[in-house]
Amino acid sequence: MSKVLMILIICHMVSSLRAQTRESVKDESEPIFSGRISRLNPPAKLARIRTDFTNIKFLNRRDRIDFWNETYPDHRCISYVEGRTNDYLLLRIPDYEKCIKRVHFTTGTYLHFESSDLKQTTQMAKELIEILLKKRLAMNTKKERHRKDLDGFVEKVDAVNKRFEILRQKLEIEWQKELASLEEDKAFSFTEFKNAEARVNEIDTKIEAYRVEDHNLKLDRWSLDPALYIKK
Repeated sequence: MSKVLMILIICHMVSSLRAQTRESVKDESEPIFSGRISRLNPPAKLARIRTDFTNIKFLNRRDRIDFWNETYPDHRCISYVEGRTNDYLLLRIPDYEKCIKRVHFTTGTYLHFESSDLKQTTQMAKELIEILLKKRLAMNTKKERHRKDLDGFVEKVDAVNKRFEILRQKLEIEWQKELASLEEDKAFSFTEFKNAEARVNEIDTKIEAYRVEDHNLKLDRWSLDPALYIKK
């Protein structure tokens, strides 16, 4: 193998690596991305593409994707999305035979892709993200305000507890005072009751001592019992 041919092969490899590097650092929001053919199904006109382009999640079934070989950038073909996963795209190529000749691809070929549908979808996603970010900012501000309120509630509850603890202690003292007063009243009433009871007993004794009988003569039982006397 000649040195010239070796130099050409090395230059081609370096060019390919640079192209892949440029594509990898390309803005993910761009509708242009790259991938490599991992499998072809000629009868079904399908091609499975492996790619690390994260925005393929915005591609929908039947979205149009134009693709080309970096060696022939002016020769493009049309395909349509049939399915996708996180790492793979399944593309249907209507003019499969013509595209093979035009783009020159086979299993393992590194291709570039562009989709106007993807551009429109990502633009809508950007606008939605802007709206969501504004809503998030507003809701986060609201959340922080309520968080401060919740933190303040702990202090407020402590203050209420302390205030009512003081009131409870005062009420407890007043309660004990009232109970003590009632006990004093009870003791006084009991003492007065006993004094009055003693006086009543004393008076009853004197009444019994000074009682005057109304009948001086008492009737014996015999005078009332017919069996003890004879009737005339």
